[in-house]
Amino acid sequence: MLKLENITFDCADAAELAGFWSRALERPVDDGANRFHATIGSADAGPTLMFLQVGERKAAKNRCHLDFSSDDREAEVKRLLDLGATHEAEHDEYGVRWTVLRDPSGNEFCVAGV
Repeated sequence: MLKLENITFDCADAAELAGFWSRALERPVDDGANRFHATIGSADAGPTLMFLQVGERKAAKNRCHLDFSSDDREAEVKRLLDLGATHEAEHDEYGVRWTVLRDPSGNEFCVAGV
């Protein structure tokens, strides 16, 4: 049986990027975080968010990204921008509106909703 264990982010500073996602998701960074390795939710049910320092920078579009939803997309996008995300694009297709953002390490993620 296949089980999703981790959602991994490659980044320059694992603790720093984990801090962004900790604030964004309002979940604490696990103890022991450093610039090489950090996690969120390792003791919780479901997949762990894992952050690993890598030497090379992202060169193209993510092969995998996170999609979130919100009942107040505009407010949530503003909150994430205030935390350090950057705005990439707005879309309104297939009856769904979403905003494409990048986290401080350049990883794309989306927030959908009204």
